[in-house]
Amino acid sequence: MKMIYFFGGEETEGNAQMRGLLGGKGANLAEMANLGLPVPPGFTITTEVCKYYVKEGRLPEGFEEELEKYLKKLEDATGKKFGDKKNPLLVSVRSGAKFSMPGMMDTILNIGLNEEIVKGLAEATGDERFAYDAYRRLIQMFGNVVMGIEKDEFERHLEEMKKKKGVKFDSELNAEDLKELVEIYKEVYKKHTGEEFPQNPREQLKRAIIAVFKSWNNPRAITYRRLNKIPDDLGTAANIQTMVFGNLGSDSGTGVGFTRNPATGENELYGEYLTNAQGEDVVAGIRTPMPLSKLKEENPKIYEELKRTAKLLEKHYREVQDFEFTVEKGKLYLLQTRDAKRTPLAAVRIAVEMVKEGIISKEEAILRIDPSQIEKLLQPIIDPSVEVNPIARGLPASPGAVSGKVVFSADDAVEMAKESPVILVRSETSPDDIHGMHAAVGILTSRGGMTSHAAVVARGMGRPCVVGCEELDIDEERKEVRVKDQVIKEGEWITIDGYTGDVIVGKVPTIEPQIRGELEVLLSWADEIRRLGIRANADTPEDARKAREFGAEGIGLCRTEHMFFHPSRLPSVQRMIMARTPEERREALNEIFEHQRNDFYEIFKVMEGFPVTIRTLDMPLHEFLPKREELRVEIERMRAKGEDEEKIREKEELLRRVEELYEFNPMLGHRGCRLGIVYPEITEMQARAIIEAACMLKKEGKTVTPEIMVPLVSHVNELRDQKEVIKRVAEEVMKKHGVEIEYSIGVMIEVPRAAVTADKIAKEAEFFSFGTNDLTQMSFGFSRDDYGKFIDVYMEKKILPEDPFSTLDQEGVGELMRIAVEKGKSANPELKVGICGEHGGDPRSIEFCHRVGMDYVSSSPYRIPVARLSAAQEVLKKL
Repeated sequence: MKMIYFFGGEETEGNAQMRGLLGGKGANLAEMANLGLPVPPGFTITTEVCKYYVKEGRLPEGFEEELEKYLKKLEDATGKKFGDKKNPLLVSVRSGAKFSMPGMMDTILNIGLNEEIVKGLAEATGDERFAYDAYRRLIQMFGNVVMGIEKDEFERHLEEMKKKKGVKFDSELNAEDLKELVEIYKEVYKKHTGEEFPQNPREQLKRAIIAVFKSWNNPRAITYRRLNKIPDDLGTAANIQTMVFGNLGSDSGTGVGFTRNPATGENELYGEYLTNAQGEDVVAGIRTPMPLSKLKEENPKIYEELKRTAKLLEKHYREVQDFEFTVEKGKLYLLQTRDAKRTPLAAVRIAVEMVKEGIISKEEAILRIDPSQIEKLLQPIIDPSVEVNPIARGLPASPGAVSGKVVFSADDAVEMAKESPVILVRSETSPDDIHGMHAAVGILTSRGGMTSHAAVVARGMGRPCVVGCEELDIDEERKEVRVKDQVIKEGEWITIDGYTGDVIVGKVPTIEPQIRGELEVLLSWADEIRRLGIRANADTPEDARKAREFGAEGIGLCRTEHMFFHPSRLPSVQRMIMARTPEERREALNEIFEHQRNDFYEIFKVMEGFPVTIRTLDMPLHEFLPKREELRVEIERMRAKGEDEEKIREKEELLRRVEELYEFNPMLGHRGCRLGIVYPEITEMQARAIIEAACMLKKEGKTVTPEIMVPLVSHVNELRDQKEVIKRVAEEVMKKHGVEIEYSIGVMIEVPRAAVTADKIAKEAEFFSFGTNDLTQMSFGFSRDDYGKFIDVYMEKKILPEDPFSTLDQEGVGELMRIAVEKGKSANPELKVGICGEHGGDPRSIEFCHRVGMDYVSSSPYRIPVARLSAAQEVLKKL
């Protein structure tokens, strides 16, 4: 097995295609050397060696012989000798995995120095201060990375030395100061390790290589891989590279460059540079770096060379590059290049402009954009120049950053929002909070998960939302929230960040991202390619308008129960629930009918020409009534105050009805199609409202395509029952208006039994729509409002790879869906199939929907652009 690959000049052995073996850093160093760029020579120890070490706890047989061979090769390339006192070769050891993991693994610089060699370095460079500064940095980095000594053990003595000498910066210490510091550092090293600092350069090198391999499994690297879904078995390469120094005088320096502006996407050489400095000086903020544009005035020769290099890198990689460079005594060296991280705004602009410049194709532009970046273009973000200190962190349920005054009830939110922006803070939200959620600029809950009521509704509304923030101790009665020792009262300002889950005290400046023309261009290219239709989950005309603005081709889920919670309608809904006979129930429903019909009329009007899927009532009836505990308290309070007996009897009757409707497990109780089967007059009213609204618009010359969806079907006979009611009412309404409406009746597949009997159901249904929130809940047996208490542990222990409510569980839930699609379409070839759960806006779930042959996906309005791009990418990936 070949364990080491050389880079530098004509002897280079690797290339950019060898990322898996050489890591991203090693592969790109080799590639730049192949291009003839000035790369300090070195060699890369492969990821295979790391994997062997991690598994066996030792280096492979023959490794040390191969290492010696490549050290000799490096000495020949540089004209320097490793371990030589007069002309010393110093090297760095840096990690470099296949996928970029910035700052997650370890680096050691200046390897090869000892008591004698440091003197030779001082003589060779004519700079004693520089030589001893390099040596003290080596002792500190080696002590920290290899031996596990805390950095503070060294930094403390550095600070004491600066204080003693009356200086502020490290750079102000002279050679004698640094010599003294080296002696102190050696004592610290010995105290913590029980051994002298190693004086053998080869021992330093070997132990540094092992430390880099060990860093693959340090806690921060493990966490980073988990968060970024990077496999644990890839290993890291170790890059041994000749040291070059930017702190050798005014003709030396160091910097970082980008071939285009990573914040705006503008086609300009962008970056920062420091004269007479090392890279870590930039990071430590010892001096303020200057923009590369200033380098043009200070050193035009180097600037022009950098500009040519940047153009060459971008042309070669056909991608924006982020590169590190050092200038040593007027000579430019490149230390690294990689694909540049950039803002979502810049990513879209760069992709579109590169197509126009002929660098990449439209298809490549579409594939280069991470769909999740698109979502961030549509919501404000916290100003990156502002330092924030979160007091708590929950689940980032709906994107966007927003500040507002704390409010603890939906009614108060409506009132206070008239004066200033508010953030609704609740233990959890319920459907009767809708008006407060709409009035608030953001929502924060201490309970619930990514598909809890608060999360789903907030995404639909486009409101920033953080849920499941269990550090919050909310006292709604006292109108305050406590986080550890901090108390935040109603009316005080907080900021929530729906991208990170952070909760911050006070107002934090945000930036409104601009939606530029490039995004529209990119999405239009995606629309030309994708096969999947894209619809929206929208319950109001406002939602529908936003969905159309974002490119939705219909509504895949309109939830009618949210319409029932409007304060003007709730009394009628409650009368309907309290009714004891069908006649009483119909009388109350007639009061709601006109509101429902008008809602549907407005939504149909906005979505003219596109299909609108309306789900009949799904929620348990008790959700529309006051909570029984609250009623009991209120009745006791009324009795204690001696209030009117008639009013008390009314409250007691309401409590009796609440007790009758109470369920131990309402998610599996009297809801969905079961409501319409037991109370058919509810389905009758809703069907009449839908078809009558469609007839009104048809008379106005508008094209309307209603799709009526029956929820929570588990048996074909449930669908037959509800289908008969809907068809009977539709015929009556169309006959009355003298209008024919093309409508369809389908089911929401959200019960496992429905998925496995889909062939029977498909004979009665014209479409299926997967409700993956409930399907996931019932398949796993997880309560989606409570699973947040354990899901992090499940992912940490790798019991589950990710949150199944955020990204579809393809192995289990997905298999049920695949069976349903296959059985359904075999029984009814005309069957239309889509998805309307929150997974409809998740890129990896969309990939699955495309693969199993669905016809459309439906998501919250703000995720429509994400779905459009993801759907196009799935077509391109199969080419």
